[in-house]
Amino acid sequence: MRKPFLCVLALLIFNSCSSKKRPILGETVFQIRLNTNYKDASISPLKKKDLKKFNGLAFFPIDSSFIVKAKFTKIKNALSFKMPTNTDRKILYKEYGILRFPLKGKNHELTIYQSQDDLRDENYKDYLFLPFTDATSGSKSYGGGRYMDIKTTDINKDNTVLLNFNNTSNPYCAYNDKYSCPLTPRKNHLDLEVKAGIMAFNNP
Repeated sequence: MRKPFLCVLALLIFNSCSSKKRPILGETVFQIRLNTNYKDASISPLKKKDLKKFNGLAFFPIDSSFIVKAKFTKIKNALSFKMPTNTDRKILYKEYGILRFPLKGKNHELTIYQSQDDLRDENYKDYLFLPFTDATSGSKSYGGGRYMDIKTTDINKDNTVLLNFNNTSNPYCAYNDKYSCPLTPRKNHLDLEVKAGIMAFNNP
């Protein structure tokens, strides 16, 4: 009776091990969440051929020097404008405010935008859009720029915002040309290498 029991036990252990999924890669909560979403076929922007061999997105090493406090200045009476995309589609935005911050010994500023379409969506009405390019764009990072998620609720009472360039993502069109993505305005170029956050996509 002992031999059949051991055979069944061995079979259960084998099935358990073989059915284990590969762990989600990532050094931070942000990276793990992003890799989880990209691995999920129901929501991933990846092409089917890339999804099959997807092992995780590439990130620069975590660098605390790219976490900075920015001074926020609201832009009053801003007019809506149509932001160009990588396709013929144009998306309605407003300039929401200016973020000024020190980084690597220099002062910089970025314009933050508000999608007018998102204002009509209860789930996204608090979201703001912060795209930027830098000296790594087109080589170590995606040429069209990177995005950082900011919400209106992230703006403190003293009009400061914590910017974490380690928590940046690529637009979906960096992975799949079926998507239409806003083009980063020229004014949002940072004249330095931002070696933090998401890197250019290369799925071998």
